[in-house]
Amino acid sequence: MNFNFEFYSPWLLLLFLVFVPLIILDFRRKKPKGIKVPTTQAMRPAGGLGLVMAFLRFSKYLILSALIIAMARPRTFTITDDRDETKGLDIMLTVDVSLSMLAKDLDPDRLEALKKIAKNFVNQRPNDRIGLVAYSGEAYTKVPMTTDHQVVNDEISELSPTELQPGTAIGEGLVVAVNHLKDSKAKSKIIILMTDGENNVTNATPPEIAAELAKNNGIKVYTIGIGSRGYALFPTATDIFGDIVFTEKETDLDENLLKEIANRTGGKYFRATSNDSLQEIYNDINGLEKSDIKTSKLYQYQEYFRIFLWVALGILLFDIILRWFLYKILS
Repeated sequence: MNFNFEFYSPWLLLLFLVFVPLIILDFRRKKPKGIKVPTTQAMRPAGGLGLVMAFLRFSKYLILSALIIAMARPRTFTITDDRDETKGLDIMLTVDVSLSMLAKDLDPDRLEALKKIAKNFVNQRPNDRIGLVAYSGEAYTKVPMTTDHQVVNDEISELSPTELQPGTAIGEGLVVAVNHLKDSKAKSKIIILMTDGENNVTNATPPEIAAELAKNNGIKVYTIGIGSRGYALFPTATDIFGDIVFTEKETDLDENLLKEIANRTGGKYFRATSNDSLQEIYNDINGLEKSDIKTSKLYQYQEYFRIFLWVALGILLFDIILRWFLYKILS
């Protein structure tokens, strides 16, 4: 929701320019000639009466100012999005952030390549709610379902292999995403599950159970296996300076499990062996899942011109009373 201020007819504020010649004429106006006397000290009005005279001289400008502002119609307004959530898509990105995601077979590594392409995907879904789950040996929600895609992109940028317990608990990542989507009223509920390894945490939710839970709640799971076929440079240790040491080893992706999860939920399995193929996968998913939602904006206005009309009337009445008071004193 945005809060804003505006004048409905701002061009009317140009009437203030009329004040310039009026003030110049007011100050240049010649005082009427009177009888010359040796001194006027005794004839000067008292201090309070002098203030009254000054107010009466400028009250017309105050009244005109209030009327001009009232005619320009100052107002505040809020803008809200009018969305029919039942026609949109809810998408949960579920990202493996295990240490192996730093492998160098994608440029500059798997995780950084994924971040860039995932953010592009988020930007191409302006009308959908998107959330983010990170997992390795455990899983947690980084961003619940939201239309604030900048928040999602910011959190994608912060994904790191050091923020969770080591391991790859695919079932945990999947079940956390399912829990966020199961009560959604969206036309379509989707999980994009990304991993580069095998499920290797024995005391976690089995991936098959999580996939069945997704199926029972009408959630489609697209699975993406990340990593080249064959060997790649994997992080295996750190040296005495704290730098990561990379060793060449074979990719251990469990494609059969990812295919089973996708097939069971009505989704599709993809294999990303390079930056280009990962980008193509996201393009394919983007094309497969179309949103029918149309977002319109609702404007709610709060008008303030009445305040300035009352100010003008108040000053006018006060002016009349003071002139009557002054007339009574001088008459």
